[in-house]
Amino acid sequence: MALSIFDSPDTAGEMVPFSEISSFFAEFEHTAWRLETRRGYATDRTSPKWGRWKAGADIAAGPFADWHENVREQVAAGKRFERVRLVDEPLTEGQAFLLASGLGNVAAGEDIRNLPRAEAEGLGLPHVDFWLFDSRVLARFVFDEDDTTLGVVLSEDPVELATACQARDAAWHHAVPTAEYARRVRSAR
Repeated sequence: MALSIFDSPDTAGEMVPFSEISSFFAEFEHTAWRLETRRGYATDRTSPKWGRWKAGADIAAGPFADWHENVREQVAAGKRFERVRLVDEPLTEGQAFLLASGLGNVAAGEDIRNLPRAEAEGLGLPHVDFWLFDSRVLARFVFDEDDTTLGVVLSEDPVELATACQARDAAWHHAVPTAEYARRVRSAR
């Protein structure tokens, strides 16, 4: 599967602030699907949950954010929120945080799965984070060297969408549900 199209300068497009796509998370019709490829995110490290997690708190139990409420509403309306997180083995600190935090997202109705990075590389998955809305709109993330989100590049290009759908299908088929993956990590300690 040739997925390097995401890295091509020809598909760079115009970057917009992430806030410009916030309405997509309520307005999609069927599925909002995410691929997370980074080893950590600046927004996590600067969030209040990070400090609580570092202190040993169960961050999956809440307090719940607007994100969780929106997920509950969309799932109740018959829509699907799904994501696959690429993980290193052993997990990086950022990935361990996301695993702990992700259990709260799962409780809200989001289906999050984890895929070892080595397996993802064998599948030829892209090294680019993105959201795919209804297989019709692709939002590729742009990060700086400190893992801070600079914005997203939107695309409705049929080739890019087909590539993103192929990545989604390959990742989803091989990824492990978060609760099961968390059990595996705990039992490996």
